[in-house]
Amino acid sequence: MVTVSETVSLCYFSGYIRNWKALCGELSLPEDLPRKQREEGLLIAAYEKWGMEMMSHLYGMFAFVLKDQAIGMTFAVRDQVGQKQLFYTIFGGELLCSGDINEIVRRPGFDKRLNLSMLQQYLFYGYPIGSETFYEGVHKLLPGHYAAWDGQQLRVHTYWQPVFEPDETKTCEQWADEIEAVARTILTEEKEDPQVPYKESFLSGGVDSSYLLACGDAVCANTVGYAESSFDESSLAAETAAVLGRDFRVKQITPEAFFERIPEVMDKMGQPLGDASAVAFSIGCAAVAEHTKVVYSGEGIDEFFGGYNAHRNHLPEDWVYLTCSHIMSEEVVRSLMTDYSDSVKAADPVMPLWKATAGLDELSRKLTIDISLWLEGDIYLNTDRTSTACGVELHTPFSDRRLFDVARRIPASCKFAEDQNKYVFRLAASRLLPPEAAFRKKVGFPVPVRKWLARESFRPAMEAKLFGEASRRFFRQEELRSQWERFLAGEEFLWNRLYAVYAFLVWYDINFAD
Repeated sequence: MVTVSETVSLCYFSGYIRNWKALCGELSLPEDLPRKQREEGLLIAAYEKWGMEMMSHLYGMFAFVLKDQAIGMTFAVRDQVGQKQLFYTIFGGELLCSGDINEIVRRPGFDKRLNLSMLQQYLFYGYPIGSETFYEGVHKLLPGHYAAWDGQQLRVHTYWQPVFEPDETKTCEQWADEIEAVARTILTEEKEDPQVPYKESFLSGGVDSSYLLACGDAVCANTVGYAESSFDESSLAAETAAVLGRDFRVKQITPEAFFERIPEVMDKMGQPLGDASAVAFSIGCAAVAEHTKVVYSGEGIDEFFGGYNAHRNHLPEDWVYLTCSHIMSEEVVRSLMTDYSDSVKAADPVMPLWKATAGLDELSRKLTIDISLWLEGDIYLNTDRTSTACGVELHTPFSDRRLFDVARRIPASCKFAEDQNKYVFRLAASRLLPPEAAFRKKVGFPVPVRKWLARESFRPAMEAKLFGEASRRFFRQEELRSQWERFLAGEEFLWNRLYAVYAFLVWYDINFAD
């Protein structure tokens, strides 16, 4: 039995402590504890031994709240890169925390008020960026931060930041050796956990999920597919699964299923997200939940190792990098919003990091911003909330801080080589994967929304939202209709603007409609 502390209690926990075995030895806890008891014991014992330095000893994904009655403090903590969500507010003189923002704002007596400045930032980026949320007074704890509450005052502290220090003394092959060794360590920890004996994995046509499948113990690989062949990666994924000798399943997604699921996804997400892949991911999670409760996914590699073309492309000297997802300019947002504020700038969330990294190479500056804002604000918001809503525990081993500790030292010359992004990671992966899988050009996680939006059968529902009562409150109808008609006339690039507006309106009607 674990000796429960008389003064320290775990009030909330979401996540997975990957190095549980080493910690059990270091903290004198039995390894065969039931998982819930193991995690509670580890966190309490780690706090009692190391205090708030405990996070430097934890590897995995986590959001938790600890209360120390002896000193009258409550601590809310989010993992280094933000794989798990954590929101907070002060309500009735108490600190409320949850990974599900709905649990806070739907509390009886809570006064829900829309944060218009976040709407404006959302339109710039397509996701809720930074520490503010769509609700006034409710904040998101950023990755690598913890909040300390003494019953009167809340202070937020930074305990970790992504810092890049490129080392030019090693070859790409030597860096690939390090990647391989760390990936093996991380996946061995996962394999040796008797509390999580059966896992499956998501698999696309890309190298990240393919290498994860090759390294890991997933019995079956899962992907989604579409009738539109140019967006469908399932055949490539099937080839990889066959080479690695794993079972394979495909969930076909129809446009009807996609649009039907949008309201549920926006509700469970807690905040609007203009990333259409979240809906596809939700459908995929629901399919996986039919046969497993734990699934691997390959997030983190693009942001650690430079996987996007935006990382490779040079910026003019007077520009600021606005993360790899920036869907509308200030001019476009000004033309759309009825209550546009000149005081809310697109660069506001990124400027502190852009200034703090002055003097570093351009790639390091870009990756710092994407890890700190884009990865947690879009990717992990999507993967955490959708998987949790579907009853699936998503493990992202390649987001482990130990892999970042390798990536942060690798110079751009090894990340971009031979006309490849994240080259050195591909090099490591090629030791377990066939060359066509390891060095295949990035496809991403595309969804044929740009094709589906224009279909006649979906236009009435789209137009009912785009030009309905809520829309008239927030958006200039003439300009919005102009962009809609231009899209229907063939300007396909406008799809993400329109989808972001649509997603917001769906979310707004769920949460604020009378």
